[in-house]
Order: sequence, then structure tokens, then C-alpha cells
Amino acid sequence: AISGYAELMENGMARGPEVERFASEIRRNANRLLSLINDIIRLSELDNMEDAITFDQVDLYEIACRCADTLRINAQKHDVSFAIQGEPVMIRANREMMIELVNNLCDNAIRYNERGGWVAVTVREVKGKGVLVVEDNGIGIPKEHQDRIFERFYRVDKSRSKQTGGTGLGLAIVKHIVMLHDASLELVSEAGKGTKITVSF
Repeated sequence: AISGYAELMENGMARGPEVERFASEIRRNANRLLSLINDIIRLSELDNMEDAITFDQVDLYEIACRCADTLRINAQKHDVSFAIQGEPVMIRANREMMIELVNNLCDNAIRYNERGGWVAVTVREVKGKGVLVVEDNGIGIPKEHQDRIFERFYRVDKSRSKQTGGTGLGLAIVKHIVMLHDASLELVSEAGKGTKITVSF
């Protein structure tokens, strides 16, 4: 797309308002390409860093609150309400990876939602385990796709992913981080009703 639009502009086949539209498409596609490259690099790093991870005692609730503050503006842009509740929960984890995990899950919940929808994040301790729950009332995931959504590049709705700028790698990164922390991941979803993802540390 970038190459095609640039070629039309280069050959003088775009004039007036078309130039502005083509430039906008080039910028949008360049941003998608950068996101894709960054996610591929990140997955490659995660593949090769098992022995180099530093674990500390981190407060999962504090991390979730920070991520919520960052993502609230994005939620407002999509007309999605965003709420967080819970209590301080200390877990042994890599801080940067926890930020990445929470950000990816919340970003997906906002991205694949409807206008006027909601996202709820809960952090609590259950039977000595730190539990993170990210729930939404968005578009949901049909049963036949649920086993595959954590695969690299797998998308349930390709046109929607393209429209929202998704790379198809966010949940693959989440799964990788969960595995590196010996945590467990549970998905409950229904098409048209929403999704609930629970991570237990």
C-alpha cells in the first residue's frame, strides 16, 4: 500500500485533495508496519531471553493502575468506559513484562469493543495466587476461533484488525509472558457478548 500510493504521487497521478488522502494512507500504513516490526522484534526477544529474565517482588495492582491511567485516553477515544478495582497483590515477576501483559490485554479489550462499551480490570488474591482479570462486553470471540487466538498472526476478524491497527501478535506476546512466569491463562468468551481473560500467578 505504501509503495503503491507513493508511486501514484511520484508519477503525478494524484492531485489536490487526493495528495492529502494518499499521504494520510501512507502514514497510517507506515504506523501499522512499525507496530508489526516492533511486535516481531519483541517476540524474538522473548523467545531468546528465558535465562536472562530478572524477577522481583512487584505489586500487580499498582502496575494495573498505571496501565489504566495510560489507556484511559485511548478508551475515551473509542467511547469505551474503563474501570479498575482490586487490592495490592505482590507477585514474583518481571516488572516490564507485567506492564506489557496488562497493556496488551487492556488494549485488545478497548480495540475490539463497541461504542458505549466497557472494560473492567480486577486484581485480587485468590488462595495465595495473584489473579488479574480483564473483562469487556465487546465483540467477543466465536467458539471455533478460541483455541487459536494466542497463535502468532491469527486474527478472528481480519478487516477489523486492519481497521484498528492490530498486528495479530499482542496475544501471542501475552501467552509468551504467561509461560515465562509459570502462570496460567483462562479465556471465556462469547461472540457478541464479550470476553473475559484471567491470568493467575
